[in-house]
Amino acid sequence: MFEGINKIGDLEWEVPVGYVPDMRVPGRFFLSEALAETLEEGAVRQLANVATLPGIVKHSLAMPDIHWGYGFPIGGVAAFDMAEGIISPGGVGFDINCGVRLITTPLTEADIAGKMRELIEALFSVVPTGVGTKSSMQVSNKELAEVMVSGARWAVERGLGIPDDIIRCEDEGAMPGAETGAVSAKARQRGMPQIGTLGGGNHFLEIQVAEEIIDPEAARVFGITEGQICFMIHCGSRGLGHQVATDHLRVLEKSLGKYRIRIPDRQLACAPINSPEGRAYFGGMACAANYAWANRQVIMHEARKVFAKIFGIDYDDMRLIYDVAHNIAKFEHHDVGGASKEVCVHRKGATRAFGPGAPGIPSEYATVGQPVLIPGSMGTSSYLLRGTTMAMQKTWGSTCHGAGRVLSRSKAKKEFRGRELREQLAKEGILVRAHRDSVLAEEAPGVYKPSHEVVRVVHETGISGIVARLEPLGVIKG
Repeated sequence: MFEGINKIGDLEWEVPVGYVPDMRVPGRFFLSEALAETLEEGAVRQLANVATLPGIVKHSLAMPDIHWGYGFPIGGVAAFDMAEGIISPGGVGFDINCGVRLITTPLTEADIAGKMRELIEALFSVVPTGVGTKSSMQVSNKELAEVMVSGARWAVERGLGIPDDIIRCEDEGAMPGAETGAVSAKARQRGMPQIGTLGGGNHFLEIQVAEEIIDPEAARVFGITEGQICFMIHCGSRGLGHQVATDHLRVLEKSLGKYRIRIPDRQLACAPINSPEGRAYFGGMACAANYAWANRQVIMHEARKVFAKIFGIDYDDMRLIYDVAHNIAKFEHHDVGGASKEVCVHRKGATRAFGPGAPGIPSEYATVGQPVLIPGSMGTSSYLLRGTTMAMQKTWGSTCHGAGRVLSRSKAKKEFRGRELREQLAKEGILVRAHRDSVLAEEAPGVYKPSHEVVRVVHETGISGIVARLEPLGVIKG
């Protein structure tokens, strides 16, 4: 561990005020000794830099998938006072509401035996993948405005899903505060042809089997059983979200002098939450977040149709467990000094993990807490967890979002060969489909921290609880 960082628990560490100049609060992160070997000093410095921002409350936080990012470290969480605090695109990311959803099916491994190749090819043909890919379902500018306000509901109302899907999305698939006027013409042009597309990078559609149930009661409530075939979707707001972030960053950089905000890194460009610039960014970000929920809804609809056609199962029998966001800023009420207070919570590569009885989670899950989805990396385990009361107390109801990279994409391509990786995964019983082998090299399992160790840390610190372990059978890469 780096000099000046203090161990304050078995798996908890503190970056004290003074680690970098002008820190207002300490930094806190969760990490095991094994994961500490992959910790970057730059990511710790970013965590400390966040602690210098005006109006930050309690701590600057990072989850065990912490790694260097833009502005905030990936895995970063911070809450800001509504009156004195700021909002920053660096605390959200360029892929606004990149998120994950998990869907169960009535199938078992025996049911899909001998049909995996057919299934993967069929899914690959109906879900456009890759950077810049366009959808066959292009929307008009007017329809796009409806998407940006209504989110997943827009798709369900057009027959691309069922009503229960909306209930099982974070914020019911549409966060309030969307302002379509805060989305530029360029962002709209990028978004109109991309609804229902997976995108590139680490995005995927993965066929999984629920290999192990760890928390039987929570699994019963969530509706997942051992041996059940599921599929997981990981993607976000595509070009629209990236453009929204780019556009507003330019504005916020210029506004720093206006509000006399000093920041240690230009990537932390920000504005007061209630300033015209801050409100405009939030309104544009909400539009992109809602677009992302609609995007995942359409992809799920297409995948359900493929499963129904190949296996003769009912569309409605493929049940969405939950959809979580992990690049977003939200206004939420949390306990601050013994009183409920509204704060602006930034989660950058971090997932909401609200505990039992918390507001904003489906009533059917109230007794066990919100479902939390932590994807693996092609050849490694993914996990279904649940939110906890401890998370509400320690991390603004937040937990990790994935395994966390340890190699850049350029370094990954030098170390791994996509074709060899695809062949190796096939020997392990995992079929992988992508447009180019180089995509597979960039996303090799060895590029990421071990998902089981990351999940162990959040489980043992109590900020989320493991419910089920899922293993990959087939993957479509973006």
